[in-house]
Amino acid sequence: MIMSRKHLFSSESVTEGHPDKICDQVSDAILDELLKQDPKSRVAVETATTAGLIAVMGEITTKGYVEFQKLVRDVIKDIGYTKPEYLFDYRTCGVLASITAQSPDIAMGVNESSTHEQGAGDQGITFGYATRETKELMPISIMLAHKLARKLAQVRKNGTLPYLRPDGKTQVTMEYVDGIPKRIHTVVIAAQHDEGITSDKISKEIKAHVIEPVCKDLIDKDTKVFINGTGRFVIGGPAADTGVTGRKIILDTYGGRGHHGGGCFSGKDPSKVDRSGAYMARYVAKNVVAAGLADTCTVQIGYVIGVAKPVSVYVDAQGTNKVPIEKIEQIVADNFSFKPADMIKKLDLLRPIYRKTAAYGHFGREEPEFSWEKIDMAEKLRAEAGI
Repeated sequence: MIMSRKHLFSSESVTEGHPDKICDQVSDAILDELLKQDPKSRVAVETATTAGLIAVMGEITTKGYVEFQKLVRDVIKDIGYTKPEYLFDYRTCGVLASITAQSPDIAMGVNESSTHEQGAGDQGITFGYATRETKELMPISIMLAHKLARKLAQVRKNGTLPYLRPDGKTQVTMEYVDGIPKRIHTVVIAAQHDEGITSDKISKEIKAHVIEPVCKDLIDKDTKVFINGTGRFVIGGPAADTGVTGRKIILDTYGGRGHHGGGCFSGKDPSKVDRSGAYMARYVAKNVVAAGLADTCTVQIGYVIGVAKPVSVYVDAQGTNKVPIEKIEQIVADNFSFKPADMIKKLDLLRPIYRKTAAYGHFGREEPEFSWEKIDMAEKLRAEAGI
């Protein structure tokens, strides 16, 4: 008798009020403001936060102007840090900014001229990934973790659970049988809350208003649920934990299922291939899967700073390909350019669209700003593959 192989896989997400995500949103809000004024802006901004303080650092070359105090405070207010009892709020936190211009040594290789194509903004590797597990062609565990985190923010903001505060984390463990996700094994929720709310009340209401609406029939009587594992989560946000841009890169992408090149996205204009290359790699992988060429697809791109053409493009289907992998590689090479200027044009990346990407994932989002999620090349790829 052959036994089915079972395994578990977990992914986590965080709410927009998590300290690291505050920083990602501030960095991308700065980028958006500058792209509105000057689409050719060169931006590499990182943010750090701790109790009572936001610090913005980086390199910017632009014709635009940012009023850092106002922009940072507006982002914090929008997230929900609006009360002194949170020990961090938009009115009273300190805001520091230390900004310099982009190095001319980098600019000479990145900027397009009459004699030079736009080169990659840095060396490095980027990855894209897609899988048939969900309609978004994303791993199911990260999609559910993001949906739970969004739901926590929603019920906080619409008054359904008015005692919730902005910070929070989610985690979903899926049970697989022979590679197919069958059920949710474990749900973990950490939800910051007001003083004086009992853990029983929080658990009961989060199960009813967050977990059950999101997870639906994927949970059963054996699903384990952990809500605020220590029993209390009053002090949170920057008052409890420092935050830094780019420290949640796994939940920004594929929840640990796909590979990651190591570079973060937030605060970087699309001349930086950490961002544009990763978006393009996702676009290609998603179209390969949507075309039916494979059930799973990974794309890796390697770059040299200042050079337009990548040093490598790698495609892997993990054995799920329906046509020879060499044919898929050739189809990708014939239909997609991975040069920075071509990727920026193809995906229309010089728009102020990035603040929205900075919470709840850069991928699997069917919103108009997320051009890399389109599957507009799928029919062409399918026709060329002859399937």
